[in-house]
Amino acid sequence: MSFNSLEFLIFLPIVVILYWIIPYKFRWILLLIASYYFYMSWNAWFVFLIAGTTLVSYLAAIFMERTQKKSWRRFWFAITIIVCLGALVFFKYFNFLIENVINFLNLFSMHLEGFAFDIILPVGISFYTFQTLSYVIDVYRGNYKAEKHLGYYALFVSFFPQLVAGPIERPDHLIPQLRERHYLNSDDFSAGLRMLLTGFFRKCVIADMCAIYVDSVFSQLDSATSLAIFCGGALFLLQMYNDFAGYSEIAAGAARMMGIKLMRNFDRPFLATSVSEFFRRWHISLTQWFTDYVYIPLGGNRKGVARRILNTIIVFFLCGLWHGASWTYVIWGILCGLYMGIESIVKGPWRKFKKKVGWHLNEDFSKLISRVLLFVLYVPGSIIFRCPTVSDIGTAFTGLFTRAGISLSYFAETLDNLSMDSMQIAFLAVAIVVMALMYNFSDDFGDHRDYAKKAHVSSPMQPAAAAASTGAVLQAKVEGVKNSFSESAEASVQAQAFNESIAQTQAVAADAEMKTTISTGLDGSKFKGMAAQNSLYMEHVSVYLYLTMVIAFCWLFLLSGTGSSAFAYFQF
Repeated sequence: MSFNSLEFLIFLPIVVILYWIIPYKFRWILLLIASYYFYMSWNAWFVFLIAGTTLVSYLAAIFMERTQKKSWRRFWFAITIIVCLGALVFFKYFNFLIENVINFLNLFSMHLEGFAFDIILPVGISFYTFQTLSYVIDVYRGNYKAEKHLGYYALFVSFFPQLVAGPIERPDHLIPQLRERHYLNSDDFSAGLRMLLTGFFRKCVIADMCAIYVDSVFSQLDSATSLAIFCGGALFLLQMYNDFAGYSEIAAGAARMMGIKLMRNFDRPFLATSVSEFFRRWHISLTQWFTDYVYIPLGGNRKGVARRILNTIIVFFLCGLWHGASWTYVIWGILCGLYMGIESIVKGPWRKFKKKVGWHLNEDFSKLISRVLLFVLYVPGSIIFRCPTVSDIGTAFTGLFTRAGISLSYFAETLDNLSMDSMQIAFLAVAIVVMALMYNFSDDFGDHRDYAKKAHVSSPMQPAAAAASTGAVLQAKVEGVKNSFSESAEASVQAQAFNESIAQTQAVAADAEMKTTISTGLDGSKFKGMAAQNSLYMEHVSVYLYLTMVIAFCWLFLLSGTGSSAFAYFQF
């Protein structure tokens, strides 16, 4: 049962309705049953795998917390790592490892024949394994107390909205929300609906439409033009983003309709102006996982420039391998690590150079140039990511640098390689514009935009409160001056100056308080109520307008030839 299937469109409303109907104390049971049913719809036998992983990590965390001996804590920690990572390595990487070991031994004239086992990859195993490991590592470090309730922990591992495509949640963010008593809220429900709409639009329209043109180019790499290969790589970058971000938004929307807020997984990555900022915005949960559990333990940026670059490349090597058991993913990861390393080296000297020569550009224009260059920089990486084999990477880059042209027949051949016509170009352009507009309609993650900043956030003081606080500080200083220099003429002068400062500050505070009262009404309730009603009204209007826009676009899209081809990608 995938998100873009008719079964899920029936399954989700039933779960949401039952969730709000049944008593609070039974909700975790409903969600656990629904999550296991959702997972078993892919392959019923793999439910024993996720259940076994859950039970081992649950017991190990409890035993680690109960014992004070480091040796026993390490023992239970090692057991969990072996079981969880062992299952991941076997199902996802076993054939890949066997193949490369045989190829390596054949370099020494051993003439071994390759073989492969028919191993079915369990869906979502990379996501729930990393989520389980984050829990065990946090308990081992003492950052989180072991969850005693097996049902809530099992739900944390298998929560169906984010089970198969993320985000990779942390225990201190998700488990308390699963335990919390939620109440039906129109704001959460409308926000969840908006996320579902944008997620389905990203996945079923933009991503699947780009996939048609991308598949066309990469099926004829040996003859495609340079421009076609570049456009195929650029479209695949858009496809990846809308595919991953679409799934993440569907997951967040489904959870939000039940009052549960998942973390933001993609935060407008194409608005980034640097490589490091791009990866802070792209697949955020995975980036933070590798940062907290791999990069920082390796030494992070605390051991010099060379070690920092090496740590970065190691992290991206593992990140590439996490995406799939293929050398193309590994090469992509190493390339991204090199991008990060090179940027960290040249960023400082580049700033000094610009300051020295007095190179100043308009800020908005500078950001635009940076974003365009960054997008172009990532196209080669997306080509590598899309190629099935290393030899295909060679073929793609050979064509990219040797088949350029500027004639009309060249552009016609490029469109033929992409399987595009003028109507499809127009639809693609409109889809990209709509994708940009969706930034304003799906920004409903609230305080969970940045996992690393979710704690210790204080709201700014009001002007009157700030002035009063300043007055209190000045008063304390006056008292200190009077006590220290009570017999000094200089003390009297200082005290008089401080008293004048206090009088001015109190006048500012009174003025600020009066302005606040005037702007909000005598009790503030009337104008606040009107503002809240207007905000709620505009929110609902935006939902309906956006829904109308999406439906209209989808209707026109399905009437076109492109829509007919893309319809084959859907599972309805």
